[in-house]
Amino acid sequence: MVWSSRKKAVFLQPFKHIRMKKYVLSLLFGAVILSGCGEYNAVTKYGDIEYKYELAKAYYVQGKYSRAFNMLNDLIIPMKGTGYGDECLYLMAMSAYMSHDYESASAAFKKYYQSYPRGIYVEDAHYYSGRTLYEAAPDPRLDQTTTNQAIVELNHFLETYPYTRLKEQTQEMIQALQDHLIEKEYLAAKLYYDLGGYVGNSSRTGGSNYEACIISSENALRDYPFAKAERREQFSILVLRSRYHLAVQSVEEKRIERFRQTIDEYYGFANEFPESKYLKEAQGYLRKSQKAIKGQPIDDD
Repeated sequence: MVWSSRKKAVFLQPFKHIRMKKYVLSLLFGAVILSGCGEYNAVTKYGDIEYKYELAKAYYVQGKYSRAFNMLNDLIIPMKGTGYGDECLYLMAMSAYMSHDYESASAAFKKYYQSYPRGIYVEDAHYYSGRTLYEAAPDPRLDQTTTNQAIVELNHFLETYPYTRLKEQTQEMIQALQDHLIEKEYLAAKLYYDLGGYVGNSSRTGGSNYEACIISSENALRDYPFAKAERREQFSILVLRSRYHLAVQSVEEKRIERFRQTIDEYYGFANEFPESKYLKEAQGYLRKSQKAIKGQPIDDD
């Protein structure tokens, strides 16, 4: 997902808290240590804990996030009783985040705020535990488990820190994720409508595709009342279209009642969207339905 430069800079803010003595040392080490091609392997095998930790931070500063993550991961347990355990875990989580390993990052951030509820980075860890899942949200056509998890985690963050400096961007992420879920529902409903009278999947839908489109669209309108007006309009016209075509293809004993339902649907649509770009199309369904109820022939296209 796309972020402005202002929002991208948010992840840097937590590091103003890093112990400056150690941080400066890591910068100094970085210029010398990282020049040795075999230093990484040697230190991971034989270096003492403090030296390894400074090297890991140097790798982070140099942008070598995978190396930093691996080394910090090895240091989590040894560093736990040194007073730097929280910083080590947080930097490990940030290393995973910066290398786009969002699954590992989310788990590490969550472990941080659960393990260090009073830690110096606890608010930021709470935030990033949700943001990493946001970054990992899949295409709307795929399973949306991660999207739902991200919404839960971000809402939990706002509940825990209602006055956080990160409130605006968190709310924007939640809205974007909700739009993501709405998009998935729309694509599913649109697919049912496009399948139309095709009966090959009737056993799965429990009826016609038009009925499935109506149910999917109405469920989405009910479940996502915060959906943007344009999206609600798209769902609503799908319902109207489907009701009309369902009436047209119905057996005789159901046709009149379904055309009446189409007329009712039209008035609901016209009242909610009086300036809709679909209004002319909707009026066509109204006229044809009224003619059908009167027993007059309709020119269906």
